[in-house]
Amino acid sequence: MTTHGTARLIQFLQDELAISAASLQVALKHLEQDPGPLPMILWQYGLITLEQLEQIYDWMEAA
Repeated sequence: MTTHGTARLIQFLQDELAISAASLQVALKHLEQDPGPLPMILWQYGLITLEQLEQIYDWMEAA
């Protein structure tokens, strides 16, 4: 995902799913150490639910 795509994803996470900036910071920090898809990092660390993970992937597919 491009930097612009990542910014759009983060905006979606904050606006539509009400993911806190603190949760996103935790996920982004882990992402630096263990690269992978941001939605999966959020889910693996318990920052989003499985339902939210599905919503994110649906949004990414439609975007």
